[in-house]
Amino acid sequence: NSKFMKNLKSIALLSIFLFIYANVSAQDYTVTKNHIKFNFFLDANGTPTYSLTYKDKVVIAPSALGIAIMDVGKLSQGFKVLATETEEFNQNWEPVWGEVKSIKNDYKALFVHLKALSNDQKEIKIDLIFKVFDDGLGFRYAFPIQQNLNHFIITDELTNFQLTADHKTFWIPGDYDTNEYPYTISKLSDVDVTSLSKASTEISTRKVVDIHSVQTPLMMKTVDGLYINLHEAALVNYPAMQLHVNRDNFDLSSNLVPDAFGNKAYVHTPFSTPWRTILVSDKAPDILASKMILNLNEPSKIADPSFIKPQKFVGVWWEMHVGMSTWDYAGTQNASTAADVDHLKASGKHGATTQRTKKYIDFAASNGISSVLVEGWNVGWEDWFGQWKEDVFDFVTPYPDYNVKELQDYAASKGVKIIMHHETSASVTNYERQQDTAYRFMKKFGYDAVKSGYVGKIIPRGEFHDGQWMVNHYIRTAQKTADYHIMLDAHEPVRPTGLHRTYPNWMASEAARGNEFNAWSVGNPPAHETILPFTRLIGGPMDYTPGIFRIKLDKYGKPENQVHTTLAKQLALYVTLYSPLQMAADIIENYEEKMDAFQFIKDVAVDWDDTKILTAEPGEYIATARKAKGTNNWFLGAITNQDSRKLDLSLSFLDPKANYILTTYADAPKASWDKNPEAYDIKKSIVNNKTILKAILANGGGLAASIILANKNDMKDLKKYQSK
Repeated sequence: NSKFMKNLKSIALLSIFLFIYANVSAQDYTVTKNHIKFNFFLDANGTPTYSLTYKDKVVIAPSALGIAIMDVGKLSQGFKVLATETEEFNQNWEPVWGEVKSIKNDYKALFVHLKALSNDQKEIKIDLIFKVFDDGLGFRYAFPIQQNLNHFIITDELTNFQLTADHKTFWIPGDYDTNEYPYTISKLSDVDVTSLSKASTEISTRKVVDIHSVQTPLMMKTVDGLYINLHEAALVNYPAMQLHVNRDNFDLSSNLVPDAFGNKAYVHTPFSTPWRTILVSDKAPDILASKMILNLNEPSKIADPSFIKPQKFVGVWWEMHVGMSTWDYAGTQNASTAADVDHLKASGKHGATTQRTKKYIDFAASNGISSVLVEGWNVGWEDWFGQWKEDVFDFVTPYPDYNVKELQDYAASKGVKIIMHHETSASVTNYERQQDTAYRFMKKFGYDAVKSGYVGKIIPRGEFHDGQWMVNHYIRTAQKTADYHIMLDAHEPVRPTGLHRTYPNWMASEAARGNEFNAWSVGNPPAHETILPFTRLIGGPMDYTPGIFRIKLDKYGKPENQVHTTLAKQLALYVTLYSPLQMAADIIENYEEKMDAFQFIKDVAVDWDDTKILTAEPGEYIATARKAKGTNNWFLGAITNQDSRKLDLSLSFLDPKANYILTTYADAPKASWDKNPEAYDIKKSIVNNKTILKAILANGGGLAASIILANKNDMKDLKKYQSK
C-alpha cells in the first residue's frame, strides 16, 4: 500500500544518506555544540554540502549549496576550499524590550573561503559562514570585495534542505504578496496549493506561481519526536525566501521572491545574504524559547532608545470591521447602490470623529491604557481598496469631523497618546515621497507611534510585498521613523526575521492572518493561535489585536460571523502571543459591560524580564508564563485548539520564599468557542512555587492568570483568596 511504499522510500533515502556520510571527502569539517552536530564538505563534484544531526538523529541529510549570478553562471560545482577559520563566541546582551531581560549569544562558527570559476573561467570567491548554537544552525553566503565581481544580479539561490522523511508540516502557500492564510497541517507529500479550499485562499492577491511552494517560518514534526523549524534571519537588501517542496524525496529548495523582471537581488560586494536558520529540539517549548534568530541579527543601531515604550492601546478600529462604523467620511465605501449611498451619508457612521475619539481617550485614561489608535482619520478612504492608484492618500489632511489640534490637546490633558495610522494602499512610492512630511506632521501634533498598512498590489508595479525592493522599503521606514523618534507597527509587510534587535523602534508587525479575519470571513480556526507562535512569531512580535469580548457578531448584523475562541482565550493571548504593542481590540462599550474580565487586560504587562514556556504542542496547546519587567509579578496564559483539555501547570518558577495572589480568568464549566464563548469564571487564591495550577480549557478555550506578589496585608486576609 501507499503507506508501506512511503516508509520504504524513507528507509532507502536514509540508507543513501548514511552511505554518503561514510564516504565524504578529505575536506570535511565538523562543529559540535551540545546535542547539535554540523558537518560541511565538498562532494566529488566540488559542490558545497552540509548536514545536521541532533542527538545522533539526522535532521538535515547532506544538502547542496550554491548561487546563480547573471553573466557569471550557476555556481554550484567545481568549488575549491581556499582556507577555513573557526570562532567561539559567548556573550550576554540586553534587548531594549523583549521576552527576557538578558539574552545569551553562544555559538561556534566555521568560516569557509571558497573559489569557483565563472562561465568565462574567471575566479569568483564566495565565503560560507556557519554558526552552530545549542538549538540549531544559521548559515549565509558572503561575497568579499574582489576583482571579478563588483555589482551583480542574483538570479537564484541554490540552497537545499534535504529532509529524511515525510514530516508533519504546518504550512501556508508561497504567495509573494500575502501571508494572511490559515495554516494547513499535512504531510510534506501533501503540500499542494490547489488542494486548499476557496475560503483558505480568500485573501490571495495573485495566483500562486509554485503550487508546491511554502512560506517560512516552516514548522515540522518528525515521527520520532523532533521539532524542526526553517526560517531566515536578518533579511536585508534581499528578497524573502520561500521553500519549494519536492514531494518525492522531501528535499526543500530555496525559492526567492522575484521582481518584475524575474531577477531576485541587485547587490554589490561586499555583500552577505540573510541567514538561513534551522531550529531543532525534541521538546516543543525549546523552539518557542529560542533566541537564535535574534542573535543572528546586528545589535541596535539606535543610540538613544529612550523614546521606545512598550504599551497597550485601544482604538477606533474593530467597529469598522464589524460594520458599526466606516473608515470613510461619507460612509459610502461598501455601498453598492445609489440608495445605499444616500442612506450611509445620512447615518453619520464615520468612526474617526473628534467626539468618538474623545470617548476612547476617556476610556484609556480611566483604565491605565497608554494610547488610542484612530483609523480612517485622513481623506482618501472613499476610493482606495484594490484601485492600484498612485496617490490615493496623503497623510496630513484630516476629514472635516476630525480635529487634530483639539484631539492633541484633549489627549495630553488626559495623559494619553494617539497612534497615527498610515494606510498606503500599497502605493509605496507615494508614501516614500510623503514620509518626511507625514512624520513632521506627527511630531507637531504629539504622535509617537504609527501603524502602517500596505493593502493591495504594490506600486512600483511589478514589485511584490516580499521582494527585495519592498524589503528595503520596510527597513528604510524603520530607519526614518527612528530618526524622528517614532515607534513602528507595520501591517501587510514581509514576515519578520529578528530585525527588531537592530531597529527596536520597529516594535511589531502583522504579517500573518490576524484576529480581524474573524469579523468578516470564515475566520481563524481554533487551532490558529496554537500554531502562530511556532511559525509567524519565530521571527518577531505580532500585532494580532486580541481582546475581543463580543464573540458572536449577530449584534452587528453578522449572524454568520464570530470569533473562533472563548473570551478567556482572548485574554490568554496577551501572554501566549508576544508583542510589546498590545491592542485591546474590541469596542470600548463591550469592555464596559465586562470590566471584571477587562481587569486582566489592565493588569497584564507588555515588557518582560523572563519567560517560561510551560508546555506546548504545535496545533494543539500552549501554556506560557512571563515575569513583568522590574517586578516579581507573573502572568500566565494557556490556550487550546478545538479540543477541550486539562493541563497541570507547575508554578515552580515562582520565588520559593514568597507567596502570591493568583487570579484566574477561566472558561466556565459549560463554555465552548462555538456554543457558549463568553462564559467565564474569575477566582482568587494564594499560591507559591509548589502549587500545581490545574487549567481546564474548553474547546477553543483558554485560561489567563495574574500571579501578583502578596504583601503582609494580603496574607492577613488569607481566607478571602482561598479557593472554594
